[in-house]
Amino acid sequence: MAALELSAHMTVRPGCLDGFKKQAAELIRITREKDSHTLRYDWFLSPDGTECEVREAYTGPEGLIEHNHHILDARTKFFREYADNHFMTVYGDVSEPLLNLLKMHAAGHKWFSFLQGLDPSAAISPQILGAAHEDTQPA
Repeated sequence: MAALELSAHMTVRPGCLDGFKKQAAELIRITREKDSHTLRYDWFLSPDGTECEVREAYTGPEGLIEHNHHILDARTKFFREYADNHFMTVYGDVSEPLLNLLKMHAAGHKWFSFLQGLDPSAAISPQILGAAHEDTQPA
């Protein structure tokens, strides 16, 4: 099963930064508690608080499908009230179920298949994930 990575870009609606942050925290909470195939779900905010990038990695296409199912209601609220201009860049092999998912959400997207590099798997290796997880555990 090939890893799948995404970068999601969006803008924060004017005057909605606090609500944006609270709803993003809710999406992260749901992901942490329910997802079983999510390797990365990291949110980055521009210095002026007007744009956001979310870096995502999954064990494979089924991971994104599972994630989508878990966050559907919270994400709907997020884009209804706080965020606009959603665009996704997908890194991995094209699959019909994922194409259908992207079409259903009507988010703009680009898709790139792996060509070559140091490692054709997810950008975050299991060793790095393990070390990061250990750093967050209480002593």
